[in-house]
Amino acid sequence: MTSNIPNQFIEKSPLSVAGITSYIKQLLEEDYKLQQISVIGEVSSKNLHSSGLYFKLSESDNSASIPCVIWRNTRKNIQHQPQEGEQIIVKGNIDIYAPKGEYKLIVYTVSLAGKGIQNLRYQQLRYRLETEGLFDKKNKRSLPKFPQRIAVVTSDTAAAWGDIQRTIKQRYPLVKILLSPTLVQGEFAPPSIIEAIKKVEDDGTAEVIILARGGGAVEDLSCFDDERVVRVLTDCSIPIITGIGHQRDETLADLVADYSAHTPTAAAEKVVPDQNQLYIEHHQRIERIVDALKTRFHQENTKINSLKTRLKNIPRTSITLDEATVKCQILRQKLTAIDPKAVLSRGYAVVKKTDDKLVNSTADLTTDQELIIQLHHGKIKVNITDILE
Repeated sequence: MTSNIPNQFIEKSPLSVAGITSYIKQLLEEDYKLQQISVIGEVSSKNLHSSGLYFKLSESDNSASIPCVIWRNTRKNIQHQPQEGEQIIVKGNIDIYAPKGEYKLIVYTVSLAGKGIQNLRYQQLRYRLETEGLFDKKNKRSLPKFPQRIAVVTSDTAAAWGDIQRTIKQRYPLVKILLSPTLVQGEFAPPSIIEAIKKVEDDGTAEVIILARGGGAVEDLSCFDDERVVRVLTDCSIPIITGIGHQRDETLADLVADYSAHTPTAAAEKVVPDQNQLYIEHHQRIERIVDALKTRFHQENTKINSLKTRLKNIPRTSITLDEATVKCQILRQKLTAIDPKAVLSRGYAVVKKTDDKLVNSTADLTTDQELIIQLHHGKIKVNITDILE
C-alpha cells in the first residue's frame, strides 16, 4: 500500500553535534569575507596564556563582543600588543572551536584606532618631554605674593575670562588685569596661544601669566598638548599658572607650567591673595604688637619701681657704708702694724739657718754654724763663735 503522507512531514535523520559544528565551520570557511576580515572595537579583557593572548573586542556600550586570540607564533611579530581600554583594529579570520562550539577571531595584525592613536602620540610626546626634564620640579618658579599686574591668556569670549576677572576683583581689587586674547580650541589655537604669550613678554609689565580655558571634551583641549605650546611655556621669562579644563583633565601645558590649577577660577584664587584674609592677618599682627608693648611696658615699669625703692634706701645704705669704711681703716692699721717689713724697719731682724728655717732658740744652734740675718735693707751671713745662755 502506497503512503499518502506529504514529503515535508517525513522526519529526516537528526544531525550529530559534530556534524552541525562541521557544517557551520564549512560555511564559515567558504565565506571569503569571514576569512580575511577587519574588526574595530575596544579591548574589554585579556588573558595571556602559553598558547597565545586571548582577549575580547567589545562595543563601547557593551552591546556586543567577540572573543579573539593571537597565537604565540603570531604574537611575537605584532608590534603593538592589545591593552585593556584601547580602541584597536584587528585583522584575522573567523574560526570555530569544535569542543566548545564557540567561534572566535584568529588575529594576525593589530593597530590602534581613533583615540588610541591620539593617546599613543600623547604618551610618546609626554615621555620625550619628561626625559628632557621639562616637568622637573626644580625648574618651577615661585609666583609673586602681591602682584600688581597679571596677564590672562584666554579667549575674550569665553566664560573663563569672566570668571577670572570676577574672582580677582573680589579677592584683590588693587591688581591690574591685562588680557592677551587667543583661540583656545581648534587647529589654529596653538600658534594663537604662542603669539598671545609672546605679546605679554614683549610688553614686559606683567609679573605672572594665567593660561586658561574652561572645561570641554578631551579633544577640545588638544591644543594644550601641542609641543609648540609646551616649548613656549618652558622658555617664557614670566611665571605661568594654568587653569585648563576641569579637575579630571591634565594637559602637557599643566605639567610644564610653574603651577597648575584645576580650573580658571582656582588659578585666579592662587595668583592673588584674599584681601579679607590680609585684613584679618593685619589685625592679628596689630594685636600681637600691642600685647608685646604692654608686656615690655610692664617689665620696664617693674624695673623703675625697683630703682625707686633702691633710691629710697640710699640714706640707710649710706650709714652702713660709713661704718664699714671705718672698720676697714682699723683693720688696715692692724695689718700694717704686724707686717714683717714694718717690724724690720724699726730695727728688728730675722735670723734664719742656711736651709731658710727661722731660729727661735739657741738650743738647736752650734758654734761655727752659719746663719742668715734678714735686715730691713739687705741680708748678712754670720758665723757663731759663742752661744750665750
